[in-house]
Amino acid sequence: MTGRSGRDGEARPESLPARRSLGRRSLSGEVFALQAVIVLVLITAATLALVFQARYDSRQDARNRSLAAAEAFAHAPGLPAALASADPTTSLEPLAEGARRGSGLDFVAVMTKDGVRYTDSRPELIGKRATGDLSRAAAGQSFTEVFSGQPSDAVRAVVPVRDAQGKVVGLVATGIEVRNVGQALSGQLPLLLGSAAGALLLGTAGAALVSRRLRRQTRGLGAADMARMNEHHEAVLHAVREGVLIVDADHRLLLANDEARRLLDLPPDAERRHVADLGLDPRTTELLVSGRVATDEVHLAGDRLLAVNVRPTQPSGGRPSGSVMTLRDTTELSALSGRAEVARQRLQLLYDAGVRIGTTLDVVRTAEELSEVAVPRFADFVTVELLEPVLRGDEPSAASGVHTEMRRAAMSGVRTDQPLQPVGDVIRFVVPTAPMAAALDAGHAVLAADLHAAMGWRAQDAAGTRIALDYGLHSLISVPLQARGVVLGMANFWRAADTPEAFDEEDLSFAEELGARAAVSIDNARRFTREHATAVTLQRSLLPRVLPDLSAVDVAFRYLPAKAGVGGDWFDVIPLPGARVALVVGDVVGHGVHAAATMGRLRTAVHNFSTLDIPPDELLGHLDELIDRIDQLENGKPAAGDGVDRGADDGPEVEETAGITGATCLYAVYDPVSGRCTIASAGHPGPALVHADGRVEFPELPAGLPLGVGGMPFETTELVLPEGSRLVLFTDGLLEDRDRDFDTGLAVLRETLAQPGRSPEQACADVLAALLFPAPSDDIALLIADTRRLDHGRIAEWEVPGDPVAVSRVRREASEQLAAWGMEEVSFPAELVLSELITNAIRYGNEPIRVRLLRDRNLICEVSDGSSTSPHLRYAATTDEGGRGLFLVAQYADRWGTRYAERGKVIWAELSPSDGGGAALPGALDLDALEDLAW
Repeated sequence: MTGRSGRDGEARPESLPARRSLGRRSLSGEVFALQAVIVLVLITAATLALVFQARYDSRQDARNRSLAAAEAFAHAPGLPAALASADPTTSLEPLAEGARRGSGLDFVAVMTKDGVRYTDSRPELIGKRATGDLSRAAAGQSFTEVFSGQPSDAVRAVVPVRDAQGKVVGLVATGIEVRNVGQALSGQLPLLLGSAAGALLLGTAGAALVSRRLRRQTRGLGAADMARMNEHHEAVLHAVREGVLIVDADHRLLLANDEARRLLDLPPDAERRHVADLGLDPRTTELLVSGRVATDEVHLAGDRLLAVNVRPTQPSGGRPSGSVMTLRDTTELSALSGRAEVARQRLQLLYDAGVRIGTTLDVVRTAEELSEVAVPRFADFVTVELLEPVLRGDEPSAASGVHTEMRRAAMSGVRTDQPLQPVGDVIRFVVPTAPMAAALDAGHAVLAADLHAAMGWRAQDAAGTRIALDYGLHSLISVPLQARGVVLGMANFWRAADTPEAFDEEDLSFAEELGARAAVSIDNARRFTREHATAVTLQRSLLPRVLPDLSAVDVAFRYLPAKAGVGGDWFDVIPLPGARVALVVGDVVGHGVHAAATMGRLRTAVHNFSTLDIPPDELLGHLDELIDRIDQLENGKPAAGDGVDRGADDGPEVEETAGITGATCLYAVYDPVSGRCTIASAGHPGPALVHADGRVEFPELPAGLPLGVGGMPFETTELVLPEGSRLVLFTDGLLEDRDRDFDTGLAVLRETLAQPGRSPEQACADVLAALLFPAPSDDIALLIADTRRLDHGRIAEWEVPGDPVAVSRVRREASEQLAAWGMEEVSFPAELVLSELITNAIRYGNEPIRVRLLRDRNLICEVSDGSSTSPHLRYAATTDEGGRGLFLVAQYADRWGTRYAERGKVIWAELSPSDGGGAALPGALDLDALEDLAW
């Protein structure tokens, strides 16, 4: 038959219980039988002892009771007199009987000195002599005894009776019969036997429990099996090629196998001795005493290296645990492990080099990281020299013969008092046989194991090399730093007296690998430096270099590019008609040339849209549409509404480029006449408003979406700025960085701006000093503008009725106002412009019509009406009677234009007093006749 295992007739090894069942009784059974016999013997002996003790106690109690009763009766008052009476029996019998009953005795007898009874509990004995020896009592001594004889065996007491003179005149005998004493013992015997039986059951049960636990621990093995198992364990313990020590909680040696004795050279009587007395290595002794866990620690034992493991033993019975130590002889593997450790250290150093070199994309810092990572684990001193074009970020020339000199860019060493040329010096390689020149010529690393024998190196600078040799430099590896087949520089690894071992061939290959990795990082840093410089140049050319000098605001600014790369932060100050000014800050996502170019496009677009003189929310809306259209066109997608359906076969797929979507912008327009500031934001942080008393607030602005996202209109917020207020516009790079969040930066900015009495330039410097990080990760743009109000004395306004007759009156009053302002040189051009603009408003516009003159750096003439119709400049034909008025305004005004209000429009013109109002007029003109020149 086939068993469950699927193998026919295969004999299985007998299990441990099966082998035990075929042998003799198990150890647990033997222990149980022995314990049961011991319990039985102990309980039997205890029972017998209790019986004899109870018998003895009963007789002793009978003696004491008899003696006490006899003493009491013998000393009773009147007893001597009763004995001397003629009939003692008659007087004493009732008394003796009462005493017997009261004391619970079997008899009370009063006798003469010779033992003749006067009274007795048995009347037939009265008058008879008592048996036994009564001489002691007759002599005056009381005694107790166990009497055997007639009339019955008893425990009796005999006490003499004395008269007043102390003479013995009689005897009193009391007692308890022996059979009555035995009855008391018979009454206690069932209790004693029951207790013995219970103790026997408890003892047997305890023995059974102990035997059962022992059975589990010994797995039912017999004594012979356990002895054999112990022999096997001893054989294995002393046969293994690994030392074993077992130490108790008191740090005394309990067991050591043969291998441990051999490895540690233990004395024969090592067991039970303290580990400190075994002559072990101090580190090994400290490990055993400390009780700590150890895994494969290397310890010295004579000329051997031992791999040591220590584990604590399991605590037992609440006692602290000891420990077990195992030892392996690793002396033969030390040489191999030493070389493996060196290889491991080299791999770890290469890994660290890959992590630590090239973290900043700065050429000089990368060279410094190369020198720092190799000291002191590989060399005592490291110098790095780079070509001048590499330091500037330029591409080095690949032509031969141009690498005879380099500039030292980095140096590290184990000491600061080194004999090598300092950082910044030009290092020349003029001797072809010197290690540096030979490495550059060969294109690989060159080893100079003994610098005393390197004659080419010594010939290059005899005095300097002598100082280096006297200092202790004795070995050198020169490695050319090459990337993409182009030499970038040179790395030199030096060893001095701190490392007596000279470099070898293995060190040479390692140094070459380290130099190759560093060269890639240096080349990356060089290319980044070039791109960074290009982006910085582009960005600075696109940012405003000089801000306009305006009456409305006093402005200062700061722009700082990020260390990691130029970003797209920008700012602008744009003059607007009516003495107003637009303040702009923005941020383009990303870094590099693309971000800088995108910033320039956005700044140009904002300039163009600002000429339309539209509200900030509309300007941001146009900018958002423009960005969306640019993104679609640059990514090869049709812009919305262009009516072009491009199929899959219309041409090759255009690679998608980085878009502009995600740029932010803040656009604020300040009017110095009213003091109002209108602000709109496209995902950009709002400005800070600093009051004249130093109080700082951050006005709440509607949270607009970034530019290019689309889908939601922008909203404006209008603020009335108090006199002497300051607006602070910034990008988020000023406030937040890796180690600081936006809210923390905002709190620092608030505290810095709260200091009054500083100019905008001073405020910019203080803000950067408080918030600038040593290596900012993002661009920073800061614009601070102190606002000014236009004095009311520099403003003149008129309400104009819809009658052409009013034109001359307003013109005349305007001329008088200009004379009061001292601006007579622009009086005539101003009258001409006002005459044409007012006449046009009366003819073609709607009421109300207003005229306003603003005396700023230029004269600003504004005529507003309720019509939204915009005039257009055109050339009138020779036969046309009108249409030349706006042409004249354009000729005599520096600038003119139209802006729309909520109701109506404003036509404005600026006249500069410096040029006398533009082109000269041919002769005297009749201004009233010019009113007929309609456009």
